[in-house]
Amino acid sequence: MNHHHSQPKLDIDRRLVTTGAVLTAAGAVVAFSGMAIAAFAVFSAGRRMIRAMDVPPSQQAAMKWRQAKEASLAGVQAWQSASDAQNGSLSR
Repeated sequence: MNHHHSQPKLDIDRRLVTTGAVLTAAGAVVAFSGMAIAAFAVFSAGRRMIRAMDVPPSQQAAMKWRQAKEASLAGVQAWQSASDAQNGSLSR
């Protein structure tokens, strides 16, 4: 008695797989289109906001950078003055 035990065969409905793949691709196209439209809307709004500003962002950044450098220099000078005053009072 020679019994052959065959493995069960996987039977996939190719029409369903094809339909699923087509729907997935169509969904990806719709999702990509939605993301592109949303990105365009945000980009356009940002451009309008920047155009409406009295001072362009590049000039604002330059002013803030100058203010930060001046504040840093003032802090260093105050630190040095306090240190010099403290050292002068200790040596007397």
